[in-house]
Amino acid sequence: MLTSLYVEGDTFLHRQRPGAKLALILVLGLALYFTELMAVQAVAMVIAGAIYFSLPMTVREAVYRLKPVLFAIAILALFNAYVLSWPEALVSTFRLLAVVFLAAAVTATTRIADFMETITWALRPAEKLGIVRAADVSLALGLVLRFLPDIFGHYEALREAHAARGIAFRPVRAIGPLIILALKDADAIADAIDARGIRGR
Repeated sequence: MLTSLYVEGDTFLHRQRPGAKLALILVLGLALYFTELMAVQAVAMVIAGAIYFSLPMTVREAVYRLKPVLFAIAILALFNAYVLSWPEALVSTFRLLAVVFLAAAVTATTRIADFMETITWALRPAEKLGIVRAADVSLALGLVLRFLPDIFGHYEALREAHAARGIAFRPVRAIGPLIILALKDADAIADAIDARGIRGR
């Protein structure tokens, strides 16, 4: 069962600063968005995939982490193939996979605390203008990254409960219970945050 998005290791990507890794995702996403060359998208996807699958985890775990996203991309690819030409559908799919693989690699090689510190630093100018509160935004991001594994855990628990009762499990049936469990977790976390005075009034 997935317990954390972070993967312990000492790879090249582990040693890079969080800001540089986030900037890499931004640059790659923009670069791929402004080109329609299939060869470029395919090469980017292969390189990003190689980076992700070279991290210190099994192939099974690597695929498991991305299973919901890959499923969504597969559905989108089929839809694009229906409404667009197949070259356009492939370009779109390769582009999405490249960004997803790189983002997953960055998430797996960056601690949540480092993400939060980087986001807080990046949003300081906006905070001075009164647009956002940098600490609150970074806290929200940190909580999302922290509790994504818990959502995976809830999903697996629901699937195992169906199997134990001999009921055919369909992912669509898990959406309602997952939302309820996520809201309960969010409510408990909000109470804990307010009780400790983490956020300023």
